[in-house]
Amino acid sequence: MAARQERQPVGFYAIIVALVFMSVGPVLLMLVNSFKLDVDILSGGTGLLFLPTIQNYETALCDILWYEIDHLDFCSLKFGGAFINSLIIALISTLLTLIIGCMAAYALVRFRFMGRDTVSMSTLMVRMVPPAVLLVPVFGLWNNEFCLDRDGLIGGMIRDTFGGRGDVCLAGTHSGIILIYVAMNLPFVIWILQSFIVQVPRSLEEAARVDGAGPFQVFFKIVLPLIKPGLAAAAIFTFRIAWNEYLLASALSDRDTRTVPILIVNNMSEFNVEWGVIMATGMLLAIPPIIFTLFASRQIITGMTAGAVKG
Repeated sequence: MAARQERQPVGFYAIIVALVFMSVGPVLLMLVNSFKLDVDILSGGTGLLFLPTIQNYETALCDILWYEIDHLDFCSLKFGGAFINSLIIALISTLLTLIIGCMAAYALVRFRFMGRDTVSMSTLMVRMVPPAVLLVPVFGLWNNEFCLDRDGLIGGMIRDTFGGRGDVCLAGTHSGIILIYVAMNLPFVIWILQSFIVQVPRSLEEAARVDGAGPFQVFFKIVLPLIKPGLAAAAIFTFRIAWNEYLLASALSDRDTRTVPILIVNNMSEFNVEWGVIMATGMLLAIPPIIFTLFASRQIITGMTAGAVKG
């Protein structure tokens, strides 16, 4: 009788297979096409019988490869520089968002002050604002208000050291893009981490204080290790948004700070980029989020299973 109850209907497994195929199928198709020439892709053949080539990846990474590429006369894509820009912006914005977000969430949960509930609810309401609404005001502020005169002492020093165009403004810099990503993702991160900090027993913090631990020691040595799954989940959310975001980055970046999504869209419209190169850049764009998600997911599992088995 028990064996009959454990059996699942055939339709259940059919749905699982269909979902896996819908999730993995497009990625496998993009991976296969990234090793094909345009002749093979446009011929209509969908089989695996073709001569694989890394020519598409060489075209995408032509600006950072150490050897000359025979089939290219000019490197127009410059994917390597955009890839580095995306890494810098995504990693730094994720780190800053987690640092500020976990401290703000801890203050909202543990400290009592006037308007605490209002602040807690308003953080999530701010996240509901679409990024397109912020585009015009942020573009104006970043290009006009938050600028250092290039003829001034600080502005001239920055311009002579790092270069730039016109006045030294937040627009067209990594800092300007990172700042808007932190502001955009911070409310949701605070909301996520609040639910994890609430579950941390106050008795643990009180015991640490009795043993002589200061406020920062309690926070970093007691609270943070216990909310590691929440930090990992917030990191995945923040990194993936910062990595794939296009609208704000397209308005705030310039030729030297553009990210990978901007590069792919611009090159598809400006140049006659081959489909194989587009598939290769798509695979390169997908690799960092996959690696980051797998690493952070391990932290979620480690945090959830910590203490579940006693020695």
